[in-house]
Amino acid sequence: MCGILAVLGCTDNSQAKRSRIIELSRRLKHRGPDWSGLHCHGDCYLAHQRLAIVDPASGDQPLYNQDKTVVVTVNGEIYNHKELRAQLKSHTFRTGSDCEVIAHLYEEHGENFIDMLDGMFSFVLLDTRDNSFIAARDAIGITPLYIGWGLDGSVWFASEMKALSDDCERFMSFLPGHIYSSKQGFHLLFKFMLLRLLCCLPHMPAGALRRWYNPPWFSEQIPSSPYDPLALRNAFEKAVVKRLMTDVPFGVLLSGGLDSSLVAAVASRHLADSQAAQQWGSQLHTFCIGLKGSPDLKAAREVADYLRTRHHEFYFTVQEGIDALEEVIYHIETYDVTTVRASTPMFLMSRKIKSLGVKMVISGEGSDEIFGGYLYFHKAPNKEEFHQETCRKIKALHLYDCLRANKSTSAWGVEARVPFLDKEFINIAMSIDPEWKMIRPDLGRIEKWVLRNAFDDEKNPYLPKHILYRQKEQFSDGVGYSWIDGLKDHANKQVTDAMLMNASFIYPENTPTTKEAYYYRTIFEKFFPKNSARSTVPGGPSVACSTAKAVEWDAAWSKNLDPSGRAALGVHAAAYEETAGTKAASQNNGSPQQPQSTLEKTATVA
Repeated sequence: MCGILAVLGCTDNSQAKRSRIIELSRRLKHRGPDWSGLHCHGDCYLAHQRLAIVDPASGDQPLYNQDKTVVVTVNGEIYNHKELRAQLKSHTFRTGSDCEVIAHLYEEHGENFIDMLDGMFSFVLLDTRDNSFIAARDAIGITPLYIGWGLDGSVWFASEMKALSDDCERFMSFLPGHIYSSKQGFHLLFKFMLLRLLCCLPHMPAGALRRWYNPPWFSEQIPSSPYDPLALRNAFEKAVVKRLMTDVPFGVLLSGGLDSSLVAAVASRHLADSQAAQQWGSQLHTFCIGLKGSPDLKAAREVADYLRTRHHEFYFTVQEGIDALEEVIYHIETYDVTTVRASTPMFLMSRKIKSLGVKMVISGEGSDEIFGGYLYFHKAPNKEEFHQETCRKIKALHLYDCLRANKSTSAWGVEARVPFLDKEFINIAMSIDPEWKMIRPDLGRIEKWVLRNAFDDEKNPYLPKHILYRQKEQFSDGVGYSWIDGLKDHANKQVTDAMLMNASFIYPENTPTTKEAYYYRTIFEKFFPKNSARSTVPGGPSVACSTAKAVEWDAAWSKNLDPSGRAALGVHAAAYEETAGTKAASQNNGSPQQPQSTLEKTATVA
């Protein structure tokens, strides 16, 4: 992953301003330690911190079109750049970078080319011919991007909040699947933001920021396509194969759960035929982290042995994780409890991975949102609510798992790629009639059955059966249950009862309701004290990573609000113990519960 910073329309173009932008861009150097670049044109600055993955020798940024009238700074990977280059026969390219194609597509098609890009990206493009600019973010928000406004009328864009928070009066997360165009609302947008500060107006004007990503599932209408396991399998294999595009060493993050195991299985099957194998060999490297004796370490080792990967096993202690919390929260820029819990081991693992010389990893984020893999989906009352919840989860990924996967790895100059969030794969998976995704113990269907079944190949198995049908473990649980318990114990020592009792006065917005949440909030506020910063973090009740709406599915959950999968009472095989009250509420809720014996038959928990 790279780091980008763009400042457009600022009134000061002095050397001091240039030096300030260089200083702010260096705050992103962890994302791109390989090279730095800055382009200045009048009152516009485009800065870049590069992590060289494709064409390390000549792909430094910012990038240009042939006559250098179009300038672009990009964070991301364009997997179909060779196909797009072939369509631009009259264009001359300067580098082998996959991102250079963006400048030429703009020159050829204007602003209407974003949907042609297959990849993950955030970019800012400056057209020096009329001093206009556009900014865009990928469909799901795999790569981070923030937008901010200076008092002088300037518009700022940055990969991370820390690069613009000190110099912007107001800033926010740039919406995934959107494009901002200065031609369609620059002055309107700035006036709007000033009015919003004064009058609390709720919405951004449509002309300035518009959605370019409009897939069928976005409307949340219930699909009716029949389930085709081979089509689903083929789409995922294609998604993994295209992410083998690299000129640097890489590997797969392997927790031993279904999603990461499938990524590793598919990657290992196709690696020998890829261009990457010619440079780095045909044996896949896999990586796992956990507390000693954790469920993930055991399961990952078994999968790695089955696939014959070169497996790297890392350990951490609860104290090492606690000691890293401040640094983790600074890098991930959130105080969301689930994200902090899961980011810490991923942050520690990424440091170890980088020390081995690896710069890119493929990971399994997104599957649980697409297929309803979280354990609370056991209580979905019908297929309509099941599907609508998956849509809500996908739309919010940029605030949770995408943010975690990107920033935890980028903190150490490692890029994470996520094949489950491939646009084509999502379209196929989200077109399936959700009746097939529903968890049906009476039919032997556990969570994500449609995905498991698609890869249940008797003749040429991808994975052992008990791995293919292993029960869902959230990453923060799978690294070792004592990790979360240790975090709670530590927070209880740092936050008094009185502090929590008065939390609504200290933090009236997104008020923390637990000592653990309060502790993370105090660390976040130390680094990011502005109102705009705290507003970038989502809030609301959640159980086992649900949205607030899904909490309504079981009355017992409102009394046990915790993002851990073990909070899914009556579902997780290692669930927190139910109190008499919550057990009664659950029994009276009318939702069928899967008996423990059924879970034991259909899933293995290490």
